[in-house]
Amino acid sequence: MSRKDVLWIVGSAGAALLVLSLLPGGGSLFKLLHREESPTWNQGTISAGYIASQLKEMDKTHSSLIISYDLDNNTDSDYRLVDGPGVVILSRLKSDGSYSQEEPIRLAYPVFLPARQHARLAIEITQPFAWPAEGDSGYLDKIRNFVKQRLENVGEFVLFDETNHWQLELPSGWEQLQDTSQASD
Repeated sequence: MSRKDVLWIVGSAGAALLVLSLLPGGGSLFKLLHREESPTWNQGTISAGYIASQLKEMDKTHSSLIISYDLDNNTDSDYRLVDGPGVVILSRLKSDGSYSQEEPIRLAYPVFLPARQHARLAIEITQPFAWPAEGDSGYLDKIRNFVKQRLENVGEFVLFDETNHWQLELPSGWEQLQDTSQASD
């Protein structure tokens, strides 16, 4: 093979690589050859059950809605959750199943869940709320309406632990609260 033929083959290969790298979605050849699949979210190995909801007065203008869950670790690994940048909690809307971040939701406290054990988890939603005076005849109705407005379109909460790539569904149970408040009216 002549030197001219070798140069032509090498040049053609270089041109082909250049064309591949410029194609939309093509990226570089290195990216094409070493494309990593994004890991899937690990779900279903830890289950959660709704326990209770509680509304606490932070001050005269703010409240904290705390929703508690019982967690069951069905794995052979310990699991730790700490509130911070690696933990995201979203609302899944009843209306269309989409996720929402309209309200700031955070872990109420760190959670350690040993392998094959149970633990409690609580999430907290802090919102402005002008607390009625205790002698106010509509005290309970105002509190119930506030909670109802916060949870009315929420089907469940979903916790994402970005560090460990875990997804944990936190089911609703607050329909019971609405049924109880309507029955007591």
